[in-house]
Amino acid sequence: MNVCVYGAASDEIDDSFIRAGEALGKTLAGRGAGLVFGGGAHGMMGAAARGAHSMGGFILGVAPRFFDRPGVLYEACTEFVFTETIRERKQYMEDNSDAFIVTPGGIGTMEEFFEMLTLKTLDRTQKPIVLYNVNGYYDPLRQMLQVSAAQGFLRPEDLSAFLITDDPDEILRYIMENV
Repeated sequence: MNVCVYGAASDEIDDSFIRAGEALGKTLAGRGAGLVFGGGAHGMMGAAARGAHSMGGFILGVAPRFFDRPGVLYEACTEFVFTETIRERKQYMEDNSDAFIVTPGGIGTMEEFFEMLTLKTLDRTQKPIVLYNVNGYYDPLRQMLQVSAAQGFLRPEDLSAFLITDDPDEILRYIMENV
């Protein structure tokens, strides 16, 4: 089983996020799950990769060629695939993953989450989606989605199309039960 992890590429985040990302990578690899990620060496992406690597896990990095600059990409991947565009990168990651974990991140991470959620609510995928709620990062998003459902912009059942948790063990349990 391969699990896609989306997340920040920035190191300008609190160390508690980095530690949580490393713990997630260790949990994935410790349970025999491969890591599919955007190939970045820094932020939540790099943290998850370092955690998986420390446990001898399989790591598939996927990045567009324009990111191939010194110090940007994680160099200890088991496999690395280069694409020409971000769109191709996302498609490759989706096609080669059985589940998706969205760690804290910025615009790109949010876009990846909403694309997968859209696909799931339109019955284009049944793959599990989890928001890794480190330090309550996704609490405001949860509230926004609840307001959207209460006001009729989302179906109430769409709120159960994903899990929000800060526990890596619960993440893996949920994924294993829903793959």
